[in-house]
Amino acid sequence: MSGLRNKVKSPKHCFVSFFFFQEVIDTSGGCGAKFSIVIVTEQFEGKRLLERHRLVNGALAEEMKEIHALSITKAATPEQWKQQQESEKSQATA
Repeated sequence: MSGLRNKVKSPKHCFVSFFFFQEVIDTSGGCGAKFSIVIVTEQFEGKRLLERHRLVNGALAEEMKEIHALSITKAATPEQWKQQQESEKSQATA
């Protein structure tokens, strides 16, 4: 799992240069074969969801060979992330 986290944070990958937020969660029960990931970056601006997923999968191609599954639970722009957080906050206080 640390390899996957390091790869997501690495400046070698195009989407990380505008990196805003990331979260990698091992959902395999400890065997390190299944992950859930959240990525927020300006590189997603103007890209459809499928294009965003392809960008992430391409950057993690080597790690994908060693894990069973990767679930991209969020692939958002910083503005989309901000709006979602504000919406969740307002719903929690309502």
